[in-house]
Amino acid sequence: MKKEKINKYNKSRFVIGSLLILIGFFLIIFNNYSDYKITKIEEQKVEEFFIEESQEEVQEVFEEPIEVLEEKKEEVKTINYDYIAVIEIPTIGLKRGLVSKDSNYNNVNYNIEILKESQMPNVENGNFILASHSGTGRVAFFKKLNELKLGDETYIYFNGIKYKYKITNIYDIEKTGTAIIRRNQLKTTLTMITCRTNTNKQIVIISELVDKTNY
Repeated sequence: MKKEKINKYNKSRFVIGSLLILIGFFLIIFNNYSDYKITKIEEQKVEEFFIEESQEEVQEVFEEPIEVLEEKKEEVKTINYDYIAVIEIPTIGLKRGLVSKDSNYNNVNYNIEILKESQMPNVENGNFILASHSGTGRVAFFKKLNELKLGDETYIYFNGIKYKYKITNIYDIEKTGTAIIRRNQLKTTLTMITCRTNTNKQIVIISELVDKTNY
């Protein structure tokens, strides 16, 4: 009798354990699928940014929500597609839309953030400052920033102009909530900031404008 009770207990534990594993497995699949859908929507909106910039007459076409957005409306609360610019760093495969400084979604928890101290790329001798998460996770858009080297290029697309920057300085600072920017104030610059993973350091990358062309 005692042996039968033990066998029943073990069977119950096995069934419960199997169910928990299955539930965890399906939750992982669901989260990965949700992230995949959001990423694809964001990539599509980056492409639409370029179409809207170059073909003003079709701008109204993209004011209608696409089908995927209507499918899962709660995802809309975490994303804003009103991109005002796009950043591209070919070396690390980054291409990402940027929202305006006064947007609620101009925050590292949603996007690459344009810091409030920034001047936009069209301001002569200004400094366009961007910050984002490193590490892992869907919003770790600067996770490969530490792979960049002097001379690597970054492109900012803004108001019909492609701004081409080259890296001139890379340095680390302590993570204190205040960033020290070492740049030539007689140059138009781009500054990118992110944390060094698992350290109390931040990496600061300074790039200078070398060219601008229409796109």
